[in-house]
Amino acid sequence: MTVGPDLHLVDVFARKRYAGNQLAVVESHGAVSDEQMQAFAAEIGFSETTFVESREPPYRVRIFTPEAEIPFAGHPTLGTAHVVREHVADGHPGEVVLDLNVGEVPVEVRGGESDESGVSAGDGASTETLWMTQQPPEFGETLSGERLAAVLGLDEGAVDGRWPVQIISTGLPTIVVPLRDREALTDIDLDRGAYDAVTGDREAKNVLAFCPDPREAENDLAVRVFAPFYGVPEDPATGSSNGCLAAYLARHAYFGSGTVDARVEQGHEMGRPSLVGLHATDRGDGVRVEVGGRVVPVARGELL
Repeated sequence: MTVGPDLHLVDVFARKRYAGNQLAVVESHGAVSDEQMQAFAAEIGFSETTFVESREPPYRVRIFTPEAEIPFAGHPTLGTAHVVREHVADGHPGEVVLDLNVGEVPVEVRGGESDESGVSAGDGASTETLWMTQQPPEFGETLSGERLAAVLGLDEGAVDGRWPVQIISTGLPTIVVPLRDREALTDIDLDRGAYDAVTGDREAKNVLAFCPDPREAENDLAVRVFAPFYGVPEDPATGSSNGCLAAYLARHAYFGSGTVDARVEQGHEMGRPSLVGLHATDRGDGVRVEVGGRVVPVARGELL
């Protein structure tokens, strides 16, 4: 009997199993066609599925949503780096470099209960935290708060007018929308028609809404992310968009300076609580962005 490519299921940005954002990782190594990759991503239905195409660094990785291949996404980067480190690379290296469609992305492993992310380990979770250094952010156009309120199904006053609504990209463009409070965040009811009208002629398809009113006192922000264009009505933990948020927070000195060291909660509305660590520094000539979190293994098998 022929053995198919190894398949791994992991939860990313999770403090325990069955939380965070689900990810399927296939050790494809050239044995899976483009059509099969897309079909499997649609079949499993996670926000993203990744395929590891090479056995040597930098490890070539492709990322698919249920609808399309994308150049970059954060939780697939961390989850795939974990699988590569555990099952593909020799010697459990302290850094894994993935070759994504957006370019090479290094992922560093930082260990121990006192890891600077503050993300404590829970049931099934390693004490190690994986941190990716994202591509230098690009700061795009600012958009109308009124239009984005309509996209989110909210009154215009729910958008915090002290801060801009802005498109930012660290590889996958995101519309960052500041909200006044968690009540507004909780009340979001995405209007698909208004969403299509705003995103239709723009590369940015992800919408990240955030507020400074998290559920847990030790966290700094609460976030929700929507990407129906990619077949993801809502995402429980989004590393790429949170990287854009980190750049936004640093560039606009949201916390009073150009340095960000924050804990972000996401996914509570979906029953998959997630915790994302953000580091960012605005150095004047650009912003350095790191996004970190834990990865919890869930299952292993093979692709038939």
